[in-house]
Amino acid sequence: MATQKPAARPVNPRFSSGPCAKPPTFDLTNLSDAPLGRSHRAAPGKAKLLEAIETTREILGVPADYRIGIVPASDTGAFEMAMWSLLGERPAEMVAWESFGAGWVTDVAKQLKIEHTVHTADYGEIFDMAALNYDNDVCFTWNGTTSGVRLPSGDVIPADRKGLTLCDATSAAFAMDLPWDKLDVTTFSWQKVLGGEAAHGMLILSPRAVERLESYTPPWPLPKIFRLTKGGKLIEGIFKGETINTPSMLCVEDYLQSLAWAKSVGGLQGLITRADANAAAITAFVQRHNWISFLASDPATRSNTSVCLKFADDRVKDGASFAKAIAKRLADEGVALDVGAYRDAPAGLRIWCGGTVETTDIEAMLPWLAWAFEAEISS
Repeated sequence: MATQKPAARPVNPRFSSGPCAKPPTFDLTNLSDAPLGRSHRAAPGKAKLLEAIETTREILGVPADYRIGIVPASDTGAFEMAMWSLLGERPAEMVAWESFGAGWVTDVAKQLKIEHTVHTADYGEIFDMAALNYDNDVCFTWNGTTSGVRLPSGDVIPADRKGLTLCDATSAAFAMDLPWDKLDVTTFSWQKVLGGEAAHGMLILSPRAVERLESYTPPWPLPKIFRLTKGGKLIEGIFKGETINTPSMLCVEDYLQSLAWAKSVGGLQGLITRADANAAAITAFVQRHNWISFLASDPATRSNTSVCLKFADDRVKDGASFAKAIAKRLADEGVALDVGAYRDAPAGLRIWCGGTVETTDIEAMLPWLAWAFEAEISS
């Protein structure tokens, strides 16, 4: 007998891992204060941009002597800006355990062509960060958005390192504790954990990173949108709201509203608690069903945002087709949108559990996943 469809449905079926769900209080009318049709270099625009920077600092606990800048092209633009501006002074340690980390390896190996060593781990695993040479520069992702694994802490990163640490934290910021004293460059985008709009990246520099920028000039030409110094000195305006290119003030207003919501739920710790509760609901579901498991093998490294699952049932013969069929059933029912695994990742599902997602929606969606599995197995 066919499994009955569940009665309850998620209020919000958006579980995409980027762009991610908007905060529960999102309303377009809340964006009416955006200074549209005004120059972003006029006083109102600069004030909004500076507010976005300083509220980010407040919520994330970024030290006062770290610079925070709003830069073009999302997290990708921010991380590539950092690599192209800072790397080459010494060898680089490139760490990749999922798609985006592998992309940064390509930049260093094929574009910058600097001396480097590549350290990889399979999807679901993580490289031993203690084995790296921190006298070199180290590039890594904190949370593998496409693999569902994360660093449990930054304890193994030495305080007396000679090289810089460059961390892509785009699906970790606002959902995990980031040890700022261990991170020299940190990047993320608005559209991940806070559900902001696309195309804007955040670049956070430690004093050590600023010192490198002012003492080292890379041998390759830098595009205008990558230039962080002028005359050997940091362009301080970038970190006070004077952006390199024109930002969308509508997107800025949306980010400010997301930041205000984040403060209303308890700031960083409140957001972590929400993400942890979402991930815990999925953990409980996996423990009750032997046909599904986590892609991340070690519970200590499992992400609380980009939760990646795989099907563990002998009846599933073609994992990729089966996973796509499950994702399609869920989307067709309007109960879970965009939950297929990333295109380069192993076959399975990826469910976003960041703080903008309500745990009640996760809990309402999971019975539908069980229904879709039984329906697909029986078809």
